[in-house]
Amino acid sequence: ELENELTAKSKTLDELKQSLASNGSAEQTPEAQSLRIAELCEMKDSIVNQVAQLKASMESILEQWRAYDEIYAEVNLMTTRYLYCIDQCKPSEEEASLEALKKQVKTLQ
Repeated sequence: ELENELTAKSKTLDELKQSLASNGSAEQTPEAQSLRIAELCEMKDSIVNQVAQLKASMESILEQWRAYDEIYAEVNLMTTRYLYCIDQCKPSEEEASLEALKKQVKTLQ
């Protein structure tokens, strides 16, 4: 959106340059008008650079969030598997005998 607005403002600034070049103004001298237009162009260029930096920064942050989401999903899956294994490996209170544990190990294998 900022880039679109800057493009529109650049067009407006260009139209202003053309208008002042052809018509002039009784309020300001041509030199003052040229100076003001140059200042506006510098400000626009500065804003364009800032928007470009912001865009690059936002793309970097977005990429970092994607990596975070992938790693989070992987850790979440590993945690779920771990909890399942812990749950399966717990001997029930009634099956604390050695024979029951051997049977459970065989089943898990």
